[in-house]
Amino acid sequence: MLKNLVLKNRSYRRFDNSVAIPMATLEELVALARICPSAANKQPLRFLLSTSRKDNDAIFDCLKWAAYLKDWDGPAPTERPSAYIIMLNTAKDWDFAKFDLGITAQTMLLGAVEKGLGGCMLGAIDREKLRAHFSLDQELEIGLVLALGKPVEDVRIVDVPQDGSIRYYRDETGAHYVPKRTQEDLIMGRRS
Repeated sequence: MLKNLVLKNRSYRRFDNSVAIPMATLEELVALARICPSAANKQPLRFLLSTSRKDNDAIFDCLKWAAYLKDWDGPAPTERPSAYIIMLNTAKDWDFAKFDLGITAQTMLLGAVEKGLGGCMLGAIDREKLRAHFSLDQELEIGLVLALGKPVEDVRIVDVPQDGSIRYYRDETGAHYVPKRTQEDLIMGRRS
C-alpha cells in the first residue's frame, strides 16, 4: 500500500554503514526517475551515482545534516550513508525543473524504501566544493543530494504541539520526532 511506503519514507540521517548498496540498486532508482512525469517533458535531470567510499566521504563533507539539531554535526562514521545520488539539472534557468526535482527525488526515495533502504534529501550543500570534487561543468546545477543506506534511526511522526513548533527533535534515547500538521489543519475548505 502506498500509504505504508510514505510512512516508512522518513528523512533518515543515521544508517548502518556496513550495509553496502550495489550500484545496480542506484541504477534501478534512476530507472524510476526516468519514467517520472516531467514538466513540458523536458527531462532536464541527470544523476551522478556513488557507492565509492572515497567519493562518499567527499560528498559527506559537502553536506549539512540537520539544521534544527544545533548540537549534532551529522552521522558518526559508522552511521554515514552507503551511497549517494547527486541530482543535476541541465536547465538551471528553467523554474519548472524544480518541480521535476521534487517529484523525482520523492519517487526514488519511495523506491529505496521498497527495497528496505532509506534516505534523506539534502539541499544544504557546499555546491562549489562538490562541483570541484567531481569536476562538474558550470552549466550543471546541483539540485539535491540523496543520501541512501540501511536506516538505524527510529523516526516518529507526532502532531504539531500547542505552541505550533514544527522543529524536529530527538529524545534522550535518540528517537527522532517529526511534528506534522493535522489533516484538518491542511484543508482550507471543502466544496462539493
